[in-house]
Amino acid sequence: MAIVLAFSGGLDTSFCVPYLAETFDEPVYTVTVNTGGLSEKDAQAVEARARTLGAARHILVDARKTLYDDHLSYLIKGNVLRGGVYPLCVGPERVTQARMVVQAARETGARAIAHGSTGAGNDQVRFDVATRLLAEDLDILTPIRSLGLDREQTTAFLQERGFEVPRKTTVWSINRGLWGATIGGGETLTPADPLPEEGWADTVTPSQAPDAGQEWVIGFEAGLPVSLNGSPMDPVALVETLNAEGAAHGVGRGMHTGDTILGVKGRVAFEAPAPALLIPAHRELEKIVLTSRQRFQKDHLADYYGQMLHEGHYFDPVMRDIEALVDSSQQRVTGAVRAKARQGCVEIRGCESPWSMFDLDVAVYGETNALWDGRDAEGFTQIYGVQALLARRARRQAENAAEKPSEERHE
Repeated sequence: MAIVLAFSGGLDTSFCVPYLAETFDEPVYTVTVNTGGLSEKDAQAVEARARTLGAARHILVDARKTLYDDHLSYLIKGNVLRGGVYPLCVGPERVTQARMVVQAARETGARAIAHGSTGAGNDQVRFDVATRLLAEDLDILTPIRSLGLDREQTTAFLQERGFEVPRKTTVWSINRGLWGATIGGGETLTPADPLPEEGWADTVTPSQAPDAGQEWVIGFEAGLPVSLNGSPMDPVALVETLNAEGAAHGVGRGMHTGDTILGVKGRVAFEAPAPALLIPAHRELEKIVLTSRQRFQKDHLADYYGQMLHEGHYFDPVMRDIEALVDSSQQRVTGAVRAKARQGCVEIRGCESPWSMFDLDVAVYGETNALWDGRDAEGFTQIYGVQALLARRARRQAENAAEKPSEERHE
């Protein structure tokens, strides 16, 4: 039998390889799931690290398309931003990674799945929930959490066995993925201070970005981006292109403060140029295609969908129900949007769609229309505020009655 370990090559998962092998006397298979941000050189370095630490086998899974198809596509369709700012860079990745690790465990006949999460963060919940739902028969091993180890202790364990532990050159930990990068540590440990310039990992300082900026025409079909500047693109490549090109103009930076799954407050910095361009572009296209009631209901449910996904509830049946409504709402969200990035700012400059409800043959806002005349409009304004008018009159009557002396009221 064997143990499959979700492996990133960082300190915690590096500790897990020799610890698991020594403790259980079983082969350890390391699994690295590429959900974006992992170059070929990086992948080779991670595999070399795993084998040096004693992994009996290393498995690399490219799950970028799975991440996009199953998760990011709905974040785009739903315009999902947690707290109105954070595009959920990490949560969907962890769900995808857990699914791929379970698949690897099945394929290799492993008896247990291990991960390096601590007992303090969100990732432990995401990994555990997904694993229990998909592989109830497999054990879950969490050495860092179970032993309550800190970074000094895991470092000492590795050094005692002759394994090199790279010296940290920064106070921030960085997680890169297809939907952006998150930055934790340092100033993110309190709610008061901004991240200093040296803390940002991938984006250009906005003031140093090209003054002219850059414009894209983003083509959408059924709510999803399918082309840039008229050229069809694979969605993963499209997101990666916007991340790289948007980063050169300093867009997508942000700080998010919110509630963790465990109930404490947390703060994270993020760099997400592609979401910073795609979400407002998609939202603008929806404005000319969907009715106001469609947008209200869809956005309300999509916000809840994002909350559930962030908190590890992807497998709850309600998520499939919400996806069905979102998919239905996007059938005609097709068209082209012009978006411009300039020195850290994103401007949506216009959009068009064959399904646009913006019909100049019917009406020009504030000027003329073909569906009603002035008498119709006058009648409409007379009845439009009727309920508010009746409520106001009722309140006045009650207030006047309360002000009269009791004797007068009983005459």
